[in-house]
Amino acid sequence: MPWREEYRRKLKTADEALSLLRSAQRVWVQQGNSTPQPLIDAMIRRAPLLRDVEVISMLTLGDAPYTLPEFAGTFRHGGLFLGGNVRQAVREGRADYTPIFLSEIEGLFLSGEMPLDIVLLQVAPPDDHGYLSLGTCVDCTLTAARTGTLVIAEVNDHMPRTCGDCFLHVSEIDALVETSRPLLELPRESCADDLHHRIAAHVAALVPDGATLQLGIGGIPDAVLMALENHRDLGIHSELVSDGVIPLIEKGVINGARKNLHPGKAILGFVLGTHELFDFLRDNPFFEFHPSAMSTIRSSSRRTIAWSPSTPLCKSI
Repeated sequence: MPWREEYRRKLKTADEALSLLRSAQRVWVQQGNSTPQPLIDAMIRRAPLLRDVEVISMLTLGDAPYTLPEFAGTFRHGGLFLGGNVRQAVREGRADYTPIFLSEIEGLFLSGEMPLDIVLLQVAPPDDHGYLSLGTCVDCTLTAARTGTLVIAEVNDHMPRTCGDCFLHVSEIDALVETSRPLLELPRESCADDLHHRIAAHVAALVPDGATLQLGIGGIPDAVLMALENHRDLGIHSELVSDGVIPLIEKGVINGARKNLHPGKAILGFVLGTHELFDFLRDNPFFEFHPSAMSTIRSSSRRTIAWSPSTPLCKSI
């Protein structure tokens, strides 16, 4: 059927969509700024009818009520990365943590070692062809959606449409829940500390012009970015970026001109940042989002390093 008709047919309230969830199922929750909080809240409202639901995620923002003591026996969180909203539950034995390389997570879905019954995610509204962008967070979620049994998507008009391998068609989603709310943000950590700046100066001195960067988040990474403002032709091939890249891109310091893999593009799996970064990403073709297993392929002016699914480490090729 025409995709618009299919879209209307799949529209539901959050409670209607989460009525698809059954006891003893496994749920994947998209992470970061894309955490679909209205879907999580609806899942919690369904708690009296559920038992032994496993909730799998990486670093979610906002509340994680499924880890509260009153939901023991109903939900069990399985963390593949631990944020501040779930650490207490892990310490107290109400949740689990599985140490794993980011590049290995999608293999769990693809191999069938960790089958997913329900995938909860957040997307931008569809384009003229019925494709919905995963926006700020593709990471492992695109693969989760393509392998999961049922996909429930929050369609938020605040979510920026981003580019790359980051789209699902309306036909690939089982239930759509329209919202209009600001995305959850991760504010920038202050990098005014003198120690941060001294560390950043040492790091920046090791970075040659034309280098490709893999970035983290926090005060020290942001201070390093500030210290790179006089460099030239830097590139990005990274699991993530934050607000700190914006000034360097606007100044032309980061342009990807010398990358030997995807030149002229910033390749990443997700972002962690604020509304300023979300606005900068919107329909910006400089950024290409890809699943995290792809984002572990890195390039520099001297060599390419590629992820091999047969080993948890990277190797030069």
